[in-house]
Amino acid sequence: MKPEKCTVCGGALVTRYPEAHDPLTGEAFAVADCTWCGLGHTSPQPDDLGRYYGHRYYGNRHGLTLRHCISRRLGFIAAALPGKPGRRLLDIGCADGSFLLAARHRGWDVVGTELDPRAARQEGLDVKEDIAEFREDATYDCITMWHTLEHMRDIPHMLNNVARLLKPEGRVIIAVPDFGGWQARLYGPKWLHVDVPRHLYHFTIGALRHALAGAGFTVQRTWHQEIEYDLLGWSQSALNYLMPEPNVFFETLTGKQGETGGGGRVYACLLGSLLTLLSLPVLTLSTLLGKGGTLIVVAAPTPRMNDKKTEEL
Repeated sequence: MKPEKCTVCGGALVTRYPEAHDPLTGEAFAVADCTWCGLGHTSPQPDDLGRYYGHRYYGNRHGLTLRHCISRRLGFIAAALPGKPGRRLLDIGCADGSFLLAARHRGWDVVGTELDPRAARQEGLDVKEDIAEFREDATYDCITMWHTLEHMRDIPHMLNNVARLLKPEGRVIIAVPDFGGWQARLYGPKWLHVDVPRHLYHFTIGALRHALAGAGFTVQRTWHQEIEYDLLGWSQSALNYLMPEPNVFFETLTGKQGETGGGGRVYACLLGSLLTLLSLPVLTLSTLLGKGGTLIVVAAPTPRMNDKKTEEL
């Protein structure tokens, strides 16, 4: 399926990358930007995405990295909902449920969604396959989407469902790769986080604000870094220009098996480690200037005019 116009605002599309390769299959896709809202669209979007999520896609986080990531994300929630712990939380795209388990340990009543919920259910978690399975009266104080919105086929439909399930005083927290950041601009189609065709859409801050506004949300706060995503975004993307096989360093760190032999993997790890260290200053600067590799936003339901009048009375 090839998008003819922006699926969020209906604007015209113009090609940014004529050819970006899937690092797993080698297939070529294009990325086109909306001339109005700036949302990037992968083209074509395969009718069957299942074969692009094979065993090489799913890797393992090291324990220390996973704990740091979860702790940071719980910190985002604490900043978005200060003084309101122990309420109801929905995580869309919860993977194996590690984040939900940590949130439950902090006192939250948690549920999740995942296309394949078996791993999370084995941990005793309530996880559904589709957000449409939630009843109208099932509402939540916090809904999180950690690097899942870019995978969704129908962004307005998903965000409208989020609006349906979020309490009026609730908050939605969304993390996506930043298509307007320095990494995306510098590395282009070889950027680690382009990841076509699994990433069907590519968000700048303007595109994300526009999509959220269409579902009745206002962005209240933003952050511009998730350190492990950003560091590897710098180092692995540079390596993609130097090595014939993409993402070797990244796949080695996450326990995935690629086609590169042992010698190539050692070379990728040594050079990748050096590039990661050299990336620290530019990572800091890009974060401070709001041009990092990751974009995290907190959004709240936009007060309606009738609500404002009621408050004034």
